[in-house]
Amino acid sequence: MNFLTSLLPATSHTSFRERARACSGAILALLATGLLSRAMLPDHLTFAFLAAPMGASAVLLFCLPASPLAQPWSVIGGNVVSGLVGAACARWLGGGAPVAALAVCLAIAAMFALRCLHPPGGAVALTAAMGGPAILAAGFEFPLVTVLLNSTLMVIGAMAYNNLTGRRYPHQQQAPHPNPHATQDPVPTMRLGFKPEDLDAVLKQYNQVLDVSRDDLEEIFIQTELQAYKRRFGVIRCGDIMSRDVATAQFGTPLESAWREMRSHRVAALPVLNRARRVIGLVTQGDFLDRSGLDDYAGMRARLRGFLRRSGVTHTEKAEVVGQIMKAKPVTATVATPIVELVALMADSGYHHIPVVDAEERFAGIVTQSDLVAALYENRLAEAPAA
Repeated sequence: MNFLTSLLPATSHTSFRERARACSGAILALLATGLLSRAMLPDHLTFAFLAAPMGASAVLLFCLPASPLAQPWSVIGGNVVSGLVGAACARWLGGGAPVAALAVCLAIAAMFALRCLHPPGGAVALTAAMGGPAILAAGFEFPLVTVLLNSTLMVIGAMAYNNLTGRRYPHQQQAPHPNPHATQDPVPTMRLGFKPEDLDAVLKQYNQVLDVSRDDLEEIFIQTELQAYKRRFGVIRCGDIMSRDVATAQFGTPLESAWREMRSHRVAALPVLNRARRVIGLVTQGDFLDRSGLDDYAGMRARLRGFLRRSGVTHTEKAEVVGQIMKAKPVTATVATPIVELVALMADSGYHHIPVVDAEERFAGIVTQSDLVAALYENRLAEAPAA
């Protein structure tokens, strides 16, 4: 049984929910594409209102929406270009298996050249080259009308369904970890260990088409490093290192009171809680400076004092309470979150304070960059004698 399991592809480990979502998306998109195509195509093309290779396209669009082979240009361009190649071969070279094989070969070459590689395109080329008298009679209308319409509707359906169900599509290549301080330095987690340049060098040597985007592959490696770190050094959780006696604010806390609280406790941020002690925001010293118009040093003290002083005007004219300047819905962690998961957030994304919530999503404490550095230092210090 273990031997048979080892032969299964990685996709066999997807959850039941993911499989159900893929199946639902495929059936809805194919049904909508078939009905709309039948209604929109001219009468002489309705004999094949839904091209058979669309079934294969549906597998990629709904099972592997992050794949480079499933992106809009790959689907539409790959299918249409391949169909044109197949129709051209059938018209100028006649029928038969040799011509069909040549059509698929040329279609693959064209997809590579145009950077729209899409596996079902090979089936489209084969269909256009030897799909029967009706398709051969349709000639170039089959790829330019039927296949183009089918592919476009399938992509539109994938965009709508995948985004509604929480999956990003089209899967745009993400920027490689931009520095939050707008400098040329790489982000801290990229200065040691695995680097993007290492991945680029290995991909050049690999010299094969990968059915995964480069940014996803990079993220997989980073998460693997984090998982290996947790396995090697044990798991320290946010509940172990967080500050529990924390100064907080409410939505209606006056700005002057919040500022005074931050200064008296020598902290740079206050979690903002509602009456149920759930985190609704985070206010930092930076929020005060940003909203008070302190773009230069001159007159900073006077302008900050004027910003904090209550004016008596309506809230729409001047911010007077914390809720008007806080960052709503901040990033949070749970007491059970391993602290290694906070490293990238704090080192790369510029977060300095992360509120921690309990199992009931009520505020339990806060983890700062200082807490994280101290915990990682103590952990490595404890490992030193063993090494």
